Amino acid sequence: MECTRTRVHGRVMDQLDRSGHAARADDLDRFAALGIRTLRHPFLWERIAPDGPETADWGWADARMARMEALGIHPIAGLVHHGSGPPRALLGSGRFAEGLAAYAGAFARRYPQVTDYTPVNEPLTTARFAGLYGFWHPHGADERTFLRVFLEQCRGVVLAMRAIRAVNPAARLVQTEDLGKTHATRGLAYQARFENERRWLTWDLLCGRVDAHHPLWADLLAWGADERDLAFFAENPTPPDVVGINHYLTSERFLDTRVRRYLPRQRGGNAYQRYADVEAVYVRRGGLAGPRALLAEAWRRYALPLAVTEVHLDSTREEQLRWLAEVWDAAEGLAARGVDVRAVTVWALLGTFDWNSLLTREAGYYEPGLFDLRAPAPRPTALAALTRTLATGEGERHPVLDVPGWWHRPERLRYPPSGRPAPPREADGEPRRLAIAGAGGTLGRAFARVCGVRGIAHRPLGRGEMDVADPASVRAMLDALRPWAVVNAAGYVRVDDAEREPAACFRENADGAAVLAEACAARGIPLLTVSSDLVFDGMRDAPYTERDAPSPINVYGRSKADAERRVLDAHPAALVVRTAAFFGPWDEHNFVTLALRALREDRSFLAAEDATVSPTYVPDLVHAALDLLIDGERGVWHLANAGAVTWAELARRAATAAGVDASGIEPVRTADLHLPAPRPLYTALASERGWPLPSLDDALARYVAERWGRPVRRRRRATAAAG
Repeated sequence: MECTRTRVHGRVMDQLDRSGHAARADDLDRFAALGIRTLRHPFLWERIAPDGPETADWGWADARMARMEALGIHPIAGLVHHGSGPPRALLGSGRFAEGLAAYAGAFARRYPQVTDYTPVNEPLTTARFAGLYGFWHPHGADERTFLRVFLEQCRGVVLAMRAIRAVNPAARLVQTEDLGKTHATRGLAYQARFENERRWLTWDLLCGRVDAHHPLWADLLAWGADERDLAFFAENPTPPDVVGINHYLTSERFLDTRVRRYLPRQRGGNAYQRYADVEAVYVRRGGLAGPRALLAEAWRRYALPLAVTEVHLDSTREEQLRWLAEVWDAAEGLAARGVDVRAVTVWALLGTFDWNSLLTREAGYYEPGLFDLRAPAPRPTALAALTRTLATGEGERHPVLDVPGWWHRPERLRYPPSGRPAPPREADGEPRRLAIAGAGGTLGRAFARVCGVRGIAHRPLGRGEMDVADPASVRAMLDALRPWAVVNAAGYVRVDDAEREPAACFRENADGAAVLAEACAARGIPLLTVSSDLVFDGMRDAPYTERDAPSPINVYGRSKADAERRVLDAHPAALVVRTAAFFGPWDEHNFVTLALRALREDRSFLAAEDATVSPTYVPDLVHAALDLLIDGERGVWHLANAGAVTWAELARRAATAAGVDASGIEPVRTADLHLPAPRPLYTALASERGWPLPSLDDALARYVAERWGRPVRRRRRATAAAG
C-alpha cells in the first residue's frame, strides 16, 4: 500500500493515516484473499521509533507481523518511504544514516524471521523532490542539497543492511527506484544523456560503481561531493539482491527547445539553455520506451534479479487495468527470454492521496487502487480481480483489455508531435463491445461519448435497432452483437406526460428493463440500468439510501420502481443505478442549462424552493457507473454528487459558479408550478455502499468550464419574462 510520510514546511502528511490502514488490521486479510503471498509492507522508522529504538513502540508492528504470518504472507519490510526521518535525525542533518541503521538493527533483532528489506524507498527520487525541486523537507533547490540528501539516504541503506545482516546474514536488499527515460530534440541530446545517466545513480552507488571513471564523477564533485564520501560506497559495496524498478507513464520525459509550444509551467532549462520538459507520451510520435525496454536496459546494465516494485496509473478503471496488464506481460515476456524477473508489485493496494500535487498539499484528491476507500469498508475494484487472476492463474481478463491503453492511441498527442511514428500495432481481433440501449437519449449519448473518450469499445443502439420492450428484438441483437455488458439508458423520461400515457411509460421503463434483464441473465451478460429518485415519496427529511423501500407517488416513479424489482428478480447480478436531477454540458434542456441561459438573457427563472434533491452531473454519473460496471458491482447503488439542495438553491449556486447575477431567480412553491405529475418534496440521495462522485460545487465548476467557458463575473438585470 502507499505509505509515504512527507514533511512539507513542518507539516507531516502520512498516507497510512489518510488511507485508514494504520488503524485497519483486516486489510491484510483482504490482500491475502487476492492470492498475494509477498507484500511490501511499511514498518516505518518515523512511526515506530521516532525517538530511537530504545523507546520504540512495537505493538502495531507485532500485530501486523503476526497476522501476516498467520495468512502466509511474506513481508518485504520498508523502513523509510519518501520520509525525512524523525525530528532527531532529519534528512540533511547528518544524523539520518546512523539513526536509520540503529532502527534497522533493532527491527532485525525483534523480527529475525524477516528476510527482505527496503530500508529507503527511491533515494534518488526523494533527493530530487526534496533537494532539487524544493517540494519536501529540507526544501532545497540546488545540486548541493540534492546530493547531500541523496548520499545520506544511500549511506543509510548501506549501514542499515550492515546492521540487519549482523543479525540475519541471509537478509536481502530489495532496492527500489523510479526508472524513467529522457528523450529530447537534437539540440538537447546532451541534457538527455546526462539525465539518462543520472537515473542509475542509486544502484550504481550501491553496487560500488561510482569512481573516477563514472560518467558523472566530475558532476558529483562539482556539486560538493567529497571523494571520501564517494569512496565509502566503493569500499562498502551493497549491491541489491533484487533491483526494484518503479515506472510510470510520466517517468519518461521529452525535452524541447521550442518552448513556445508548451505551457509556461512546463518551461525551464539548465545553466546554458531554456527548454520545455514535458511528458513524452504527449508529444513523441513513436510513443514510449515502455516497461519492457526499461527492464531489459536494467538487466543489461546489472545482470541482477529484477522486480517491478510499483505499478500504478491515475486514470479510469479500464486504463488502470491496461497498464497493469501491459507491465505484467512485459515482465512475463522478458522472463521467458531468460531475464531474471522475480515479481510485479501491484501498487497501490488502497490507492493514493494527493499525488497529483506531489504531496505538497492536502486537497483530498484520491486515486483508487485495488480497493476503493470511498465506501464504508475498502471495496475491491476490477484491479483486485485482475490481480487475483494474475496471482493465481485462474479466471479471465476483463474484456476492456481488448483495447490498448490511451498511451498507445493517437489521441494521446497534445502538442505538435515530434519524431518518427511508431509502427502500427497489430490488432488481436475485433474488441468485445459494450451495448448501449437508448442511444438517442441524453444518457445514451453521454454513455457513448464517455466510452469513446475512455477507449471502451461500444455499440450505441437506437430503438430502430433494438426495441428493449420486444423480446425477439432484444434476443436477436444480443445474439448478433455478443456484448460483454449492456447499459440500459432507454426509457420514457417525460414525468408529466406519463400521467396521461401510463401504458407507454410502463412499456419503455418497466417492460423494457425486464426484457433486457431476462435476455442478459440467460446469456450471462452483465447489465447496468438507470433508475430515479422519484421512486420515493419524499415523506422524510433525511437522505434516502439503498436500503429504503420505494414508495412512488406518480406514474413515472411507479414505472421505475417496477423496473428495479423486475430487473433484480430476473437478473440478480444486475447493477441498478439510482440518480436524480441530472445536469450536464452536452444537452440543452436540463435544469441548470435552462436556468443559466435565462439569467444570461436577463430573463427571470422560476425554481421550487420547497423541493430538495441531490443534483447529479452527467459526466460524473457516467464515469462512476462505468467504473462500477467494470468492477462487477451489482444491486442498487445511489449515484449523485455530494450535497442536497432545493431547486432554487441549485439555480443560485449555478449562477454563482458561472459568475451570473442570480437576482432573476424567482423561488416558488412546487404547488404553484401546477405540474401534472405530483412531485415528492424531499428526494435527497445518500449511499451506504460508496460515494464515488465529488461535491456538487466541484461539479458545477466543471460544468461551467465545459459548457460556458470561464465565469463571466458580471451582473445582469432581471426581467419578468417566464423561465
